Amino acid sequence: MVDGCLLIVDANEGPMPQTRFVLKKALEKGLRPIVLVNKIDRPQADPHGAVDKVLDLFIELGADDDQCDFPYLFASGLDGYAKETIEAVGEDMKPLFEFFLHHVPPPVGDPQQPLQLQVTTLDYSDYLGRIVIGKIHNGTLKTGQQAALITETGALVKAKITRLMGFEGLKRVELETASAGNIVAVAGFANANIGETITCPQEPQALPLIKVDEPTLQMTFCVNDSPFAGQEGDFVTSRQLRDRLMRELETNVALRVEETDSPDRFAVSGRGELHLGILIETMRREGYEFQVSQPQVIYREVNGQPCEPYEYLVLDVPEEGVGGCIERLGQRRGEMQDMQVSGGRTQLEFLIPARGLIGFRGEFMRLTRGDGIMNHSFADYRVLAGEISSRRNGVIIAFEEGTATFYAMKNAEDRGVFFIEPGIKVYKGMIVGEHNRPQNLDLNVCKSKHLTNHRSATGDELVQLQTPVEMSLERALEYIGADELVEVTPQSIRLRKLENKKLANR
Repeated sequence: MVDGCLLIVDANEGPMPQTRFVLKKALEKGLRPIVLVNKIDRPQADPHGAVDKVLDLFIELGADDDQCDFPYLFASGLDGYAKETIEAVGEDMKPLFEFFLHHVPPPVGDPQQPLQLQVTTLDYSDYLGRIVIGKIHNGTLKTGQQAALITETGALVKAKITRLMGFEGLKRVELETASAGNIVAVAGFANANIGETITCPQEPQALPLIKVDEPTLQMTFCVNDSPFAGQEGDFVTSRQLRDRLMRELETNVALRVEETDSPDRFAVSGRGELHLGILIETMRREGYEFQVSQPQVIYREVNGQPCEPYEYLVLDVPEEGVGGCIERLGQRRGEMQDMQVSGGRTQLEFLIPARGLIGFRGEFMRLTRGDGIMNHSFADYRVLAGEISSRRNGVIIAFEEGTATFYAMKNAEDRGVFFIEPGIKVYKGMIVGEHNRPQNLDLNVCKSKHLTNHRSATGDELVQLQTPVEMSLERALEYIGADELVEVTPQSIRLRKLENKKLANR
C-alpha cells in the first residue's frame, strides 16, 4: 500500500539483526527508504558509522544504485528533534516531515480509469463481516457502488460496497467517495483474500497477485482433558475452540486450520513458533483453556525430492558464548554463512533447518547467560538435512494428585531441577521438572514429613530450596517432546505427558 518507508537505526548499534527481514521486503518492492539515525544524544553514538553499516546492509541485500543512494538524517527521539547534518542545531521534527515531502513520491493512479483496488490486509467486524483494506490504484469508489472481486482463481464475484472508510491517524472515518491513491477499508466482500482485486464489473482488470508466505510449522490444538480441566478457563469445549480458530482465519492470513479425525483436535499451521505462540497467548488471555502439542515442521516435495523449510538465523553474542553456539548449531545441522566481530561481540549468521531451531532459544539463553540476541526468518525449502538428535534429559513426572510439599521436593533436589514451587497443585502425569539423567523419573512430590516426638538438633535451621525454572509459554513450547503437551489456561502453563499415543505419532 505504501509509496515510501522510513528505516530507523540506532546511532550506537547500527542496524540490528531483525532489521534485515523487513528491509529486504521493502527493497524487493522497489521502495527507496529514508534512513533516520536515531539516539545521536547517546555518549557512545557514532552516527556516520551507523550510516556506513546501513549502506553495507543495503548492498548485501541486493539494493540497486538508486536505493543505495538513500537520503538520511539524524535525530534524537528523546529530545524531540531531527536535523540533516550533525553540525546543525536540532530544534524540532520538521526536517523529518520535509524529507517525506521531498523523497516519497506521490501515489501513481488515474481516477478516470476503471476501478482497481488490491486487498492487502483483512479485518473483521461482528456487524459488517469481513473488511478488506487496500490502496485504490485506479478509479473511484463510492458507498453503495456495485463492484466485482477477481479471485485468486480468476473468477469474478459481484457485490455491493456496503461501507467505505478512510483513515485519520489511528481512527477510521466514514467516506462517501474515495479515488486513486487513497488507502481505504471496504465492507461487502465476505470471501475476499489477500492479493485479490476489487474492480469495475464492466471492465474487470486484475492486479498482480500478492504472494503470502506459506506456513512452515504445525501444532495440534486440542481440548483440555487433564484432571484439572475446566477449573480455570471460561471457554473449554471443542465447539468454542473451533469457533475461535475459525474466527482467527478471518484476519490472520498466514494461518491454516484443518480439522482432524477427532472433533476435539485441530491441526494449526503458522509461520513459526512466534506466530503460533502469539495466537496461543491471545486465546489464553481471552479465557480459553486448551492443550497444544510439540511444534512440527511442514515438509514439501520439490522437484520430486522431499524438502524441509530452512531459516536464516542471526545471532549477536558475547565473545565467551561464540564457541558454545557454533558447537550447538553444528549439532542441529546449521551451516555458518558469516561471522563478524565488533566491540567485544560477535555476529554469527547461519542457514539451519527450521526443526533445528525448535528448542534452541532456551539453550541459547543459557549459553549466553541471557545476553545474546537471536533473530531468524524463513529462507527457502531445501533437501532434508538428515536426523537431528535431541540432547534433552528426561523429565520428572508426578505420579499422584495433590499439593507439592517442601519436604518431598527438598529430598529430591539432587535428582534434577523443578518447574514448580511447594504449594502448587499437581496431578498424575504432570511434568514437574527435568531429571539430571536421560531417562524419565516418576516422583511423589506430594509426600509429607511424618511428625515424631523427637526433636531434631537442626530442625530450626532455615533450609532453602533451589529456585525453580520458570516455564513461560514460549519456553514450554520449545521444551516439550513428541509425547508431551502444554496445558494452557488463563492462569497456568503446565506440561504433561501424553496418554493418547496416536497424537504423538501423527
